[in-house]
Amino acid sequence: MTMTTSIAPFRLKPWFSERVWGKRDLRPWYDNTGTTELVGEAWLTGPQCLVETGDFAGREFQSFAPELGGEFPLLVKLLFPNEKLSVQVHPDDAEARAMGEVRGKTECWYALEAEPGAYVSLGLKDDVDAAKFRAAVADGTAEDLLQQVPVSTGDMLFVDAGTVHAIGPGVVLLETQQTSDVTYRLYDYGRPRELHLEKGLAVMKTKTAAGKVAPKQINGFTRLIEQKYFAVDRFEVAAGVSTTVKMEGPGCLVSLSGTGTVKTAGSSVELVPGRAVVIPVGTGSILVEAATGTSFVRCQAPTMV
Repeated sequence: MTMTTSIAPFRLKPWFSERVWGKRDLRPWYDNTGTTELVGEAWLTGPQCLVETGDFAGREFQSFAPELGGEFPLLVKLLFPNEKLSVQVHPDDAEARAMGEVRGKTECWYALEAEPGAYVSLGLKDDVDAAKFRAAVADGTAEDLLQQVPVSTGDMLFVDAGTVHAIGPGVVLLETQQTSDVTYRLYDYGRPRELHLEKGLAVMKTKTAAGKVAPKQINGFTRLIEQKYFAVDRFEVAAGVSTTVKMEGPGCLVSLSGTGTVKTAGSSVELVPGRAVVIPVGTGSILVEAATGTSFVRCQAPTMV
């Protein structure tokens, strides 16, 4: 039986997370963050994001999870590193639950901007085990044990749970991940922040499936990645054109540029760059009308995860 919903698509206001490695100026994505502190992340579907449109306007996203069929399964963010992020790792579902957490954290990064020479650290070099990594953390050489991956605009990178990783400056990334903030910080370049070395080493994997993912052209859109927890697709719609976007599981549309409108029977909501429009599970296909040429991504979770 097909699940239906009476909740129309709605847009969320980003929630800005302060980080020591972030920026004060996030333009052209955001004119104002509401703080003078360094901001590293704009959470687009975070539980504390406020609803901007529709019947739930003004409420926190997490406050009406039951009406949506449960917690939204994807945390979508924009990342703005001005300095290196810590070297870190995330547990998988089983490991996280054994530690009392709800779920693990598998993620992906889509490079919206990348300066020449930009890179991420993704996975361990050959023959690096927990003992070698522990010793490298102690003597300040942990970075030397990581695989460096150059990043260009348009690259998609998969980061499965257990992958030791870090992000360098000079990029703006759209991150799609399981709704979890379980992070074990292994190494932080001497910054006075807490490390979680023992927990991190316990979930660290020497070999993972992390790496760049080649895009695939499908009817009317580009599939950037498809994994167990999410699929991310990019759509380009010319000015004055409408396109039908199929939504099977819970998901959202994130506008990257241009102007457009999401329409369903009896409702419409404007796409705004740097903001997410949540499409409740059961909505089915939606219509996107482009006023000017518009570019957006669809982030979607399987219905059974």
